[in-house]
Amino acid sequence: MSMPFYVAPEQVMKDRADYARKGIARGRSLVAVVCTEGIVICAENPSSTLRKVSEIYDRIAFAGVGKYNEFDQLRISGVRAADLKGYSFSREDVDARSLANQYAQILGQVFTHEMKPLEVEILVAEVGASAAEDQLFHLLYDGTVIDENQFAVLGGDAESVAERVRTTLTGVTDLSAAVQIATGALSGPERTLVASDLEVAVLDRVGPRRCFRRLSDQEVTALNAAN
Repeated sequence: MSMPFYVAPEQVMKDRADYARKGIARGRSLVAVVCTEGIVICAENPSSTLRKVSEIYDRIAFAGVGKYNEFDQLRISGVRAADLKGYSFSREDVDARSLANQYAQILGQVFTHEMKPLEVEILVAEVGASAAEDQLFHLLYDGTVIDENQFAVLGGDAESVAERVRTTLTGVTDLSAAVQIATGALSGPERTLVASDLEVAVLDRVGPRRCFRRLSDQEVTALNAAN
């Protein structure tokens, strides 16, 4: 009688985490910054058709890094969950916290029970009436939820990008400053990213019920050039 092949649970979890991290590190980074006008989400994304930043509900945005097909499936499930809850109860009952909890359950379930974890990190952002009420939930591949404050960085090379944001983000910023900070952090000291290399969206604090708005290349260029 042959003995069954055994791998310690700690080693299985470590291998899955290493696999997910390597997949995410191959992708480009994403930065979200809270400003007076709302929340700016800026991703390095030269594609004009494959979106990393999208609207989930009235005042809620979704952003993902890693494998596109995997985080896009999560986006779709979030839209459906938000629509169902808003229709069944009230639009005001849909919030980023509950969506982040649902995403955490999905990511944790896949990480624990499936052979391959999802190679994604996602951000669920909700703009409030004031900056103090804004919410940024950063979710890791294993379902870990991080409640970010003032800014969030996702994707490969996140530590160095976050350090560049931290050193330039001082006090209250406006929209143009937030876009400049995010662009500079993603570019780093050795590169220069132009508007066509970026995907930029904003959750407008004083906008209509649907606050999500994409910025055109012309708008991004003008904001980066502003003093």
